[in-house]
Amino acid sequence: MIETVSRFTALALYQLTVLLGIVLLPVALAAKRVGLRLPVRNLLDGMAATADSI
Repeated sequence: MIETVSRFTALALYQLTVLLGIVLLPVALAAKRVGLRLPVRNLLDGMAATADSI
């Protein structure tokens, strides 16, 4: 039962991370034009690794 809850939680967090990335895409593009870099890749890589380990 706890394993099922853990899998569901990891999947939900992964999906929220992907949604957040899509929603913040315009902000990232604007930041890129100004010359700023956002460390979003590290967050996505960590969530992908977590999803793959389940």
